[in-house]
Amino acid sequence: MTVLEETYTLSNGVEIPRLGLGTWFIDDDKAADAVRAAVQIGYRNVDTAQAYGNERGVGEGVRTSGVPREELFVSTKLAAEIKDYDRALAAIDGSLVKLDLDRIDLMLIHSPQPWDDFRGGDYAQGNREAWRALEDAHQAGKIRAIGVSNFQQHDLENVLQGATVVPHVNQLLVHAGNTPAELLAYCESKQILVEAYSPIAHGAMLKNAGIRVMAEKYGVSVPQLCIRYTLQLGTVSLPKTANPEHMRSNADVDFEISDADMDALRGLRDVDYGDHSAFPVFSGK
Repeated sequence: MTVLEETYTLSNGVEIPRLGLGTWFIDDDKAADAVRAAVQIGYRNVDTAQAYGNERGVGEGVRTSGVPREELFVSTKLAAEIKDYDRALAAIDGSLVKLDLDRIDLMLIHSPQPWDDFRGGDYAQGNREAWRALEDAHQAGKIRAIGVSNFQQHDLENVLQGATVVPHVNQLLVHAGNTPAELLAYCESKQILVEAYSPIAHGAMLKNAGIRVMAEKYGVSVPQLCIRYTLQLGTVSLPKTANPEHMRSNADVDFEISDADMDALRGLRDVDYGDHSAFPVFSGK
């Protein structure tokens, strides 16, 4: 069995493939081709978001992939700016229309704060309202699983206060050089599966000499080592690419990183994201 066929089971019994295709920065008019290529290679998990502006293309790729809909796992995210019940409910329906799918497999609150105030003010009440909208859409059968993204422990605790459903997923920035051990442990204690986005740290890892040496030891590329690392942490790995060659390579990770090397990768710190430091999720604000 290859990694593309392996799954985790969410706390509500829904199965999610361990490796997925991230679609951040893939333009709407190129998204359908990227999704079709990924599905042909064997990917069954596709991740998008309202903020990516490519839900229409992703949905088209899913519908025209030649694979039955029930074999594909499609995630999207509620825009970070939406912090009230009515707008959240309308936006969930908006995603279903844009994707042109009868249901969404997983929908997340994209961030606990709007992007222009990331890690800033207090949106506790708004997050609880957005969560209630996701719970109601989940109850109505529009979404098979619900979760959050970029949520710290206190953000999760806030949502849990009035929740009828514990988030099934928390999608986080996780990669060698940025391994939030305490948050990962907390999520595990609540049966919240973590998804790792940007497992290659936007390419910042390609410049890390130590990582390059370790990859050579295993006879793999730096991206393959980084993806394997996030899988061995027990997360869903979501490398993003529109390039079919990279998709193939990213899925060719059926090797095992030793415990000692896992510890070394866990201990890595200080990553320079270069050009990508401008993004709130990378600036560490």
